[in-house]
Amino acid sequence: MRSCVSNVRPTLLIFAKPPRMGLAKTRLARSLGSPTHARRIAMMTMARTLRAAINPGWTSVLYAAPDRDLDQSLGGIWPAHLARRSQGRGDLTQRLNKGLFDAPPGPVLFIGTDAPDISPALLRRAIRTLRRSDAIFGPASDGGFWLFGLNKTARTRSPFGNVRWSTEHAMEDVWSHLPRHNRVAMLPELIDIDDGDDWRAWRAHAATNHHYRVD
Repeated sequence: MRSCVSNVRPTLLIFAKPPRMGLAKTRLARSLGSPTHARRIAMMTMARTLRAAINPGWTSVLYAAPDRDLDQSLGGIWPAHLARRSQGRGDLTQRLNKGLFDAPPGPVLFIGTDAPDISPALLRRAIRTLRRSDAIFGPASDGGFWLFGLNKTARTRSPFGNVRWSTEHAMEDVWSHLPRHNRVAMLPELIDIDDGDDWRAWRAHAATNHHYRVD
């Protein structure tokens, strides 16, 4: 299977919500006690992710929610000529399944916009690694993942059913639904910013590594 996809153009699916108060980062807003601060953080993480995702080396598709935001440029970050689609209705499993169904055969990667340290170099590494693997995870520090990828074929089944999303079991559950013989690769762990503790942990990490910070 890996040899069949070695020359196929990868597809990167980005699942995003506009950084509006009451829509994105609601858990972060509650834990920080400031919807305005949470919105600024959401804008920062989304901007960094979308800029990393725009690359001629792969096909990037933005999956936006809700549908009324499909025609928005997300603050001018997402160019009008790049593909954008609706996440559709339903829970996260159903929305990810829609992206998997829509994607063409070949390497398909899924990311969200909660990990501000996603970079073009990490995405290129993910694609290179997936060329010689069946699936790949970018683990998050909370037990979830900031990236998941697989090589889609006509026989690929969704690994997203019965996943305990937003828990420390999310990556474990998706992995358990992959075929037993799959060769699974791992990327470096990143911090997903979902609540105040995550934000403080990332700020400490960013200060140590001289990354951009939002106060």
